[in-house]
Amino acid sequence: MASMAATQTLPPSLWAATAPPAPPTPPLASSRRADVLVVGAGFTGLSTALHLAEAGAQVCVLEAHEPGWGASGRNGGQVNPTLKHDPDDLVRLYGAAQAEPLIDAVSRSADLVFELIERHRIDCQPVRGGWLQVAYSAREVAGLHARAAQWARRGVATQALDRAAVAARLGTQAFAGGWLDGRAGGIHPLAYTRGLVRAAQGLGVAVHGETQVTGLERQGAQWHATTSTGATVIADQVVLATNGYTGPLWPGLARTLLAANSFIVATQPLEGPAADAILARGETASTSQRLLLYFRKDAQGRLLMGGRGHFADPRGPEDFAHLERSLELLFPHLGPLRYEYRWAGRIAVTHDFMPHVHTPAPGVTMALGYNGRGIALATSMGWHLAARLKGSTGDFPFPVTPMQPIPLHGLQRFYVAAGVAWYSLLDRMA
Repeated sequence: MASMAATQTLPPSLWAATAPPAPPTPPLASSRRADVLVVGAGFTGLSTALHLAEAGAQVCVLEAHEPGWGASGRNGGQVNPTLKHDPDDLVRLYGAAQAEPLIDAVSRSADLVFELIERHRIDCQPVRGGWLQVAYSAREVAGLHARAAQWARRGVATQALDRAAVAARLGTQAFAGGWLDGRAGGIHPLAYTRGLVRAAQGLGVAVHGETQVTGLERQGAQWHATTSTGATVIADQVVLATNGYTGPLWPGLARTLLAANSFIVATQPLEGPAADAILARGETASTSQRLLLYFRKDAQGRLLMGGRGHFADPRGPEDFAHLERSLELLFPHLGPLRYEYRWAGRIAVTHDFMPHVHTPAPGVTMALGYNGRGIALATSMGWHLAARLKGSTGDFPFPVTPMQPIPLHGLQRFYVAAGVAWYSLLDRMA
């Protein structure tokens, strides 16, 4: 089976510039044996490895670059315990017996993130001020209030907010209302990733960066993984956790999702009463549009804005101009803003907007496709995968499905561009 892309250094970003130093994760120098081999050192892979090690398993994690190189080190840092689908929609899709355990797992996913941060003393600037989802029109606000009510019926602390309440929290008059999800929060995502590495290493997990898996072969009851360093890992179980940076290692897997770019900008640290009034309680925020915008402040008072970008990786500051215009339209009273960082990363978008779990061969598990909600969902996925691999008798809450390649996946650049155009039209009509 073919390899993933060649190794690269950590891309520049706010997070790369401000994270605590990375723990040592040297390339794999010699062949070894493990109970479980995890391919990919992002949230899914590291959470799986950490929780397997807590259960006594010997785990080896191989990463083609360095931990956090992909979306786990490049996202907006919002810990949102939701799916694209509302709870009532999940019940209609899957039936109550399957949907309710999934809803419960999703609802508890932010709790798991913040519990791990506290238990392992991860220095990642955690703030749990809740998540504001806001809308521009009264019609959209009604839908958000209905969403809040669905979660409230399941015991979640939510608030339905009118225009004045949203303005008081956001520091802008641009929105007609929204809702607050009290479970959510914000973190420094690369620092969290590095903290998971340290925690896993402390439990005996071997984490090797700059070690590309070049092939997987079943030999008897075990899997043999060849690597770019020439060393081999022999394991009983393999977990593929490569998400939006999935390559051709397992034939067909990359064709089950679209790798869409999300662009982010960060201002210089802001000061003064006007800046202090924006998300003053540490909330994170996003719009309810199909092509949503998401924004928050970091620990130093920088204002971050993220949203869709074109399919190709950015070439220069001009590729981020749409985000900077949006930020300045929302907060014109801040005056001209100076931008300190601009970066991008790929999110894994699935055809049904659900996380995907596949078991295409004995001893192989794949988990990917968080559709922009990876911090909470991928951390939770790792916890549940570890329990499943260790033979837990409890129900696994995420649907396990066959791999289904997206038709004509080679045109994914066209798919993404067409989707952006279509959703942009729908947003304007709304």
